[in-house]
Amino acid sequence: MEQKDKEKTYWPHMIVGFLLLGLSLGTWTIKSANSMPVERENKYMMPYQNADMNYNEIIKDENAFSGNYAVTIEGVKTIKVKPNKNSKVKLADPIKLNKGENSFSYKITTKAGKVVKDAKVTFLLTRPHTDKDDQKIDTVTFKDGVYVVSGVDIEKIGRYTLVLRAQIGEDIGFYERPAFLEKEVAPKQ
Repeated sequence: MEQKDKEKTYWPHMIVGFLLLGLSLGTWTIKSANSMPVERENKYMMPYQNADMNYNEIIKDENAFSGNYAVTIEGVKTIKVKPNKNSKVKLADPIKLNKGENSFSYKITTKAGKVVKDAKVTFLLTRPHTDKDDQKIDTVTFKDGVYVVSGVDIEKIGRYTLVLRAQIGEDIGFYERPAFLEKEVAPKQ
């Protein structure tokens, strides 16, 4: 009898190696994904899933609202931002926030200029891409021709978004404005 040459085959070792590599990469992916929490976004003052499902109705309502009413914010300072030469989108200058307590005055008028007194107004202070620091005021009071939001306490430096939701009869509209709390700079002596 002839003795067969004993050839060493490495394919079983390669299969085991690929399986171990796949398992270790899968474990690493799961650990990485769990270490980065998913934050809820409050676009249109609702979870993004609801906003996505009802987007067409929201836009239709907003267009109807903006055709009949105008919302402005009054008595605030803005931060002048240089226009971005690489973008054609015109952004509003962000509102300058103060460290500590802030208040905002919103005026809602008809297109004819008449002040609307009976709107149901809700306010939300939020940060882009997170809802940890959200401050929501469900009922904004009407006083001296404006809707006054007071008692908004802001401590963290950075970007914010001021969101106002107004409902007048069946019309619902949103007014968003970027805001920024700057780092306090010591005066030069």
